Amino acid sequence: MADDESDDSSTSSSSSEEGEGQGQQPKKKQRTTAVPPPLEIAPTADAASSAIKNQTNANSLLTGSKSKSNRLIILLDQAKLETVKNRRGNYELLNCDDHRDLCKKKLKKDPKEFRPDICHQELLALLDSPLNKSGHLQIYIRTSRNVLIELHPSVRIPRTYKRFAGLMVQLLHKMKIKASENGTTLMKVIKNPFSQHLPVGTHVYGMSCQGLLYSPMGLTKALIPLNPDEAENQVCFVIGAMAAGHVTVEDHPYIEKMFSISEYPLSGASAINRILGAIEHQWGIV
Repeated sequence: MADDESDDSSTSSSSSEEGEGQGQQPKKKQRTTAVPPPLEIAPTADAASSAIKNQTNANSLLTGSKSKSNRLIILLDQAKLETVKNRRGNYELLNCDDHRDLCKKKLKKDPKEFRPDICHQELLALLDSPLNKSGHLQIYIRTSRNVLIELHPSVRIPRTYKRFAGLMVQLLHKMKIKASENGTTLMKVIKNPFSQHLPVGTHVYGMSCQGLLYSPMGLTKALIPLNPDEAENQVCFVIGAMAAGHVTVEDHPYIEKMFSISEYPLSGASAINRILGAIEHQWGIV
């Protein structure tokens, strides 16, 4: 009897194990999806050393020290940066939105001409570019009243127009803007003419929709050196910052040729983005 009970218990236990085994689904093997390759291969020792060298040159440019690295020079021409005194005795940047009646009655000029926001948009496009952040860009501004302004590569322009206008008023009255942390001069009014601030041998070209038509890549291959470390053959582009009109050779006798990069009239910020994008592609700046 004991043997029968033990046999029954063993058979029941085995049947229960079989039931559990049947209830559990066999585990499926998980499919391993192939990981896509990285976008770029890990840099070699030579590439790493060249990257370190380029970063060192960029840091030296941002601190204002001398370097052999090539910098693209941009002049924003005919920027409408003028100050006016309001009724409360404070100075403001003259613009078509806030001073329309003043432009018509007192200045006898079209309010549409006073567009300092165009210069603001172009500066944001220049300073936000990887070309500037890598230390390969030097920016100048020439106002409609022939005031020449130099910008340090590490300057940060306010994102909003109201703060930008206040900064420009301060610059035009105090002649310079310094950093509060280390006292570096970020923006300053410099002496004319503009040609005396260009390195020797710089080629100057004007941008206008009436110039010779090139694609951005074609213009870059024709004018820009292949290697940014070449100190020779530096290039300067003169780009308009006005609401209407063109950059002319009469205003800049040192311009060698006028070029265009589109069949259509573009805003200054759009033209800047196209030019800088092509140069960044040629110089390998990502």
